[in-house]
Amino acid sequence: MITAFVLVHADADRIPETAQAIADLDGVAEVYSCAGDVDLVAVVRVREHEQLADAIAGGLSKVEGVQSTTTHIAFRSYSSRDEASAFAVGLD
Repeated sequence: MITAFVLVHADADRIPETAQAIADLDGVAEVYSCAGDVDLVAVVRVREHEQLADAIAGGLSKVEGVQSTTTHIAFRSYSSRDEASAFAVGLD
């Protein structure tokens, strides 16, 4: 599975509508509105790089209200929950 984090600058008066339109796209797992340098962060999960291009360049970037995007592709996931569950095996 390929995971990408897409930072989205959106029209200020269309953030809720833009976020929902992005969330409705194939490959988009979650969309967060946030404070700071960007308006929205979309989490895109697909199986192949070609699908990533379709989801972001072919879909997300074309949603009404999206001004610009920056995409960060994840290489590896780290989580303290994963570590804790590994040590809990067989303790039930």
